[in-house]
Amino acid sequence: MSDVQSSDASDVPVSPQDSQPTQVPAGPNLESRDIATVKAPRWRRYLIRGLKVLACVVGLWLLAAYVILPALWKHYEHQPGLENAPKTTLTPQGIPGDPLNVGLIGGEKVLVHAMLSSGWDPADPVTLRTSLRIAGSVLRDKPYPDAPVSSLFLFGRKQDLAFEKPVGNSASHRHHVRFWKSKEVGRNGDPLWLGSATYDRSVGLSHLTGQITHHIGPDIDAERTALMTDLRKEGWLTELFQVTGVGSTLLGRNGGGDLYYTDGELTVGVLALKGDKEAKFARLANPVAIQIKQQFWSAIRPLLESLPAQ
Repeated sequence: MSDVQSSDASDVPVSPQDSQPTQVPAGPNLESRDIATVKAPRWRRYLIRGLKVLACVVGLWLLAAYVILPALWKHYEHQPGLENAPKTTLTPQGIPGDPLNVGLIGGEKVLVHAMLSSGWDPADPVTLRTSLRIAGSVLRDKPYPDAPVSSLFLFGRKQDLAFEKPVGNSASHRHHVRFWKSKEVGRNGDPLWLGSATYDRSVGLSHLTGQITHHIGPDIDAERTALMTDLRKEGWLTELFQVTGVGSTLLGRNGGGDLYYTDGELTVGVLALKGDKEAKFARLANPVAIQIKQQFWSAIRPLLESLPAQ
């Protein structure tokens, strides 16, 4: 039987065409499929490379913005104990208030004498009588050089001392500063007073609580400089230095919702025992990184000054 089957298979005629290998026509579908097969890995490689570059850029930005630059822009070499000190005041409602931007090293009597002789008046305490008097000063545009200032809190208590410098006739415009005695002392052993110096530009309603309050001007660095300049002119400063305060802030808001901006430095002055315009004065230098930051801040300051105060 096997011989018959083998003979039948070999007797089947085979045409010349059947003996040729099968050719698959190269149509357009096959060409496009080949091109896609070649190009897909290339685009995939480009995509992967692009994602890697993007991840590196984002990683470097996060490292610089949240680790390197904050570390470079923090310095407490002249007063190390202030590193862990508060950086802003609090309102009676516990809302962050005006940032701390000044400090004075000296005894209380010396501080008061220095402020008075530099043209600053002590603020009256807040009572019903003084509240009515400041309201009359604002409404009738009458002077009230000792007008009270509202209470802000630091170290769990309201300000220990407050001073002001009137601008114009009404109590609605004035320079003012609050001081709190801290637990820190200067290199000379005298107490360190932390303060917040701001400019009252108007009286109105708080943007956050609706209460009647003074609205501050946004440039709190100018107030910091003005206070130290007044003390320096009268010979009350023997030394001046800076440490990191609230940090660089472009669009900050205080407890009343008022806008402020600052380079973030806290300027500390060492008080002399008595005013002496001929006394020696030293200004301690900031680290190089802080000096570079200050140059950058000076470059953008004109833009900040053009912003509305609201």
